[in-house]
Amino acid sequence: MRLRGSLTIAALPLLLAAAACAPESDGGPTTASDPAASDTAGSSAPADQCAKESLPLVSEHPMLTIGTDSPAYEPWFVDNDPTNGKGFESAVAYAVAEQLGFSADEVMWVKVPFNNSYAPGPKKFDFDINQISITPQRAEVVDFSDGYYSAAQAVITLKKDGATPTSLADLAGLKLGAQTGTTSLTAIRDQIQPDSDPLVFQNTNAAKQALLNGQVDAIVADLPTAFYITAVEIPGSTLAGQFQFSGEQEQFGMLFEKGNPLVTCVDEALAALKSDGTLAGIEQQWLSDTVDVPVLE
Repeated sequence: MRLRGSLTIAALPLLLAAAACAPESDGGPTTASDPAASDTAGSSAPADQCAKESLPLVSEHPMLTIGTDSPAYEPWFVDNDPTNGKGFESAVAYAVAEQLGFSADEVMWVKVPFNNSYAPGPKKFDFDINQISITPQRAEVVDFSDGYYSAAQAVITLKKDGATPTSLADLAGLKLGAQTGTTSLTAIRDQIQPDSDPLVFQNTNAAKQALLNGQVDAIVADLPTAFYITAVEIPGSTLAGQFQFSGEQEQFGMLFEKGNPLVTCVDEALAALKSDGTLAGIEQQWLSDTVDVPVLE
């Protein structure tokens, strides 16, 4: 297994080196009512609304504030440190920041529990990146960028538990579990429809421990996370397979406070990163080992 691929994007090494110096903060809430931000947002319309100096930020210019959960899991982040630029989502976040005109040391990270990220109301970040699936229900109270990753769900079991399930129907009779508030949990309930209610865990670590303790027969997580769990974190576990949720490709998006005009500019940045191959290169670098997994139907 290769968790750190060899493909290198031309600009990425410089970006990552600079990212190592970026600050991380628990960050007390700062809001768009910040005087500096308000003065900028309230001024006459700039010629380019996505020019760095025109962006409506929660902190004083030129800082871009990005939220994510703690722990920050691999392969999305590395060493539980989003500031180092390593891991798929950390690298994507810094690439978007660069497109918006921010250097790595102009990026500040704040810790945001997963369940709080998509709650309605003011946010202390400009955007949050944390494997957050774009769903119609969440989009009623927050805004999302365009998708930056298409996620499949995956099933993790222990090899000692016997035959590995080869279909979704095989999973229905098992005791299943997943992290609360995730589409993994929704996928269990709506797509697998198990005979007994799934167990719900506060975070992935608790779900992994339940699998080891025999409280559940299998847990469900997004595919890259499941790949890392079976390859690194739980010796003797196996990936039973992957499946798509609800027949429609599930997308991860960056999350914004409802009505934040910054979404348009981030979408433009993502479009540029897709067009020039940067986003595909980052995915190849950090997630390439997740592709060869059986599909459960």
